[in-house]
Amino acid sequence: MLAEGIALGWILIVLGAVLLLVEVYQPGFFIAVPATVLIILGVLLLLGIDILSSPTGLIVGVLAAIGAASVTVWLYGRLTPGREPPTTLSRDSLVGLEGMVVAPIDPETLAGKVQLGGMEWSARSESGSIPAGRRVIVVRSEGVHVVVKEVM
Repeated sequence: MLAEGIALGWILIVLGAVLLLVEVYQPGFFIAVPATVLIILGVLLLLGIDILSSPTGLIVGVLAAIGAASVTVWLYGRLTPGREPPTTLSRDSLVGLEGMVVAPIDPETLAGKVQLGGMEWSARSESGSIPAGRRVIVVRSEGVHVVVKEVM
């Protein structure tokens, strides 16, 4: 059983190392956690701890795996950039947003343009014409354009 444990230990370590290489070349795949757990379990087997059939070894293996997973997740969080993921505005999230008219808007056509959250949207006014440079608020969205009114 000792030779089998040593062989299995090396197999787990090599498999864990391969998974870590996958993580290096495909970041964000989040395979570092199982890779680290496999390496730790392989090391325990090489140290002669029988994590497969001994109750004490099984408990040690489970605790070591949980610890390795926790530390890996913590390190992964510390090493990744702390910025928010980019978001885009959907037409449903535009209502109530304020923006700037970049091309004159009128109630009859969609030729008008408004800048909302860094994006330009086709717009028409709720009533009356609104010249470029004025502040507006979105009152509703209709398909691929928005309906706005001037902010007084």
